[in-house]
Amino acid sequence: MTPTLPTPRPAFVPGRVTKPANAARPAGTPGGKPRGKAQPVPAMPSVNTASISAAIREAADAAKKRVLAITNAHVVPIDGEPFDGTVLVEGGRILALGVSVQVPEGADVLDAKGRWLLPGFIDAHVHLGMHPEGEVGSTSDVNEMTDPVMAAVRAIDAVDPFDPGFDDALAGGITAVNVNPGSGNPIGGLAVALHTHGRYIEEMVLRSPSGLKSALGENPKNVYGEKKQTPSTRLGTALVIRQAFMAAQNWLAKPEPRPRDAQMEALAMVLRREIPWRQHCHRTDDVATAIRLADEFGYELVIDHGTEAHVIADVLAERGIPVLIGPLFTTKSKPELRGRSIANPGKLAAAGVEISIITDHPVVPINFLVHQATFAVKEGLDRDTALRAITINPAKVLGLADRIGSLAVGKDADLVLWSGDPLDVMQRALKVFIGGKPVYTYDDVARVGAAASRV
Repeated sequence: MTPTLPTPRPAFVPGRVTKPANAARPAGTPGGKPRGKAQPVPAMPSVNTASISAAIREAADAAKKRVLAITNAHVVPIDGEPFDGTVLVEGGRILALGVSVQVPEGADVLDAKGRWLLPGFIDAHVHLGMHPEGEVGSTSDVNEMTDPVMAAVRAIDAVDPFDPGFDDALAGGITAVNVNPGSGNPIGGLAVALHTHGRYIEEMVLRSPSGLKSALGENPKNVYGEKKQTPSTRLGTALVIRQAFMAAQNWLAKPEPRPRDAQMEALAMVLRREIPWRQHCHRTDDVATAIRLADEFGYELVIDHGTEAHVIADVLAERGIPVLIGPLFTTKSKPELRGRSIANPGKLAAAGVEISIITDHPVVPINFLVHQATFAVKEGLDRDTALRAITINPAKVLGLADRIGSLAVGKDADLVLWSGDPLDVMQRALKVFIGGKPVYTYDDVARVGAAASRV
């Protein structure tokens, strides 16, 4: 029987004063003394809040300096051969890892007992916090469909860290995500890369902005076709994108100082290759249009979805254009999804295309990310590539491969202890760490998981 792992205690919130459960209640309240003659209120003792705050900071600093040692683990670093050994964590980063790593005296030790330790998984295309599951209409903030060009809107301004999907992500071993605006507009807005645990969005941000979302195909032409305005066709969608980039080029050509313009500044980041152009497209001809536009304006292109991208996989491989493929667990709900197949990731990878696998949560529940990888292996994808497709490959797309996506000295200690091989659907995440901090624990006896408090 697998030993029970300790459940993390709720996080302490600096500045919040609480009373013990057995504290005396004031008179006149349930459980207190009966009401009667008013009693004088005793003077409150003075409190040195500055010293309390200092003590909290010192305690937090001390906790960061403690070393965590995860011993007797089957470690899968992704970039490098698996080994049975130890990983040391200090200050939120990986201090050392290997077969013969010595555990420092006084370190906190977690005996993995042979279980699998991997980097946290990464889903590079989700709508977490913007479009909660089961909620529609006014509760969704994923698409600002009031103008075809919404380059300047920012996903970060609409992400709710308390969306239950973030806890589902932890249960699926996912420690980082890229939250995109939706695909209702030809140009949808700026994405943000986040850790999957926190109470305050700035505590979670890994990179902002992490890309600019754009959409080709059925979604934007249907949205604006119903409004009887451009674009109502694929050629109209390409026109909107071209005109926006031409306007941005003209704006950049103006002498400094230029007038502030939120739309132009967002598009200029793409033209300067500071952030990638995240191109939603499914059909092969839409993928070709995405390449054509990227050639015309010289930006860094990432294909999102790429349902039929395998048809021109050789072209994508030759140009070094990555594909974020998915969601894979869906029906063929519209014409441009007729080519959807769980075998397609393997076809792309076999042709030399760097792939990442995505859920597009809530289209597919985010905790099913690893299961999509497993089924892709069943349909021909190499298993090592499958693991890279949910770790280091999306980290590269997000410009974060120096921090996350693999286990190496100096990288963020975003770690997941699995009961066994995560590509075995019977295994599960038992313990999740972000920056060395435990944020999720699964109780193998009670068969229930719990995320650390966000408050």
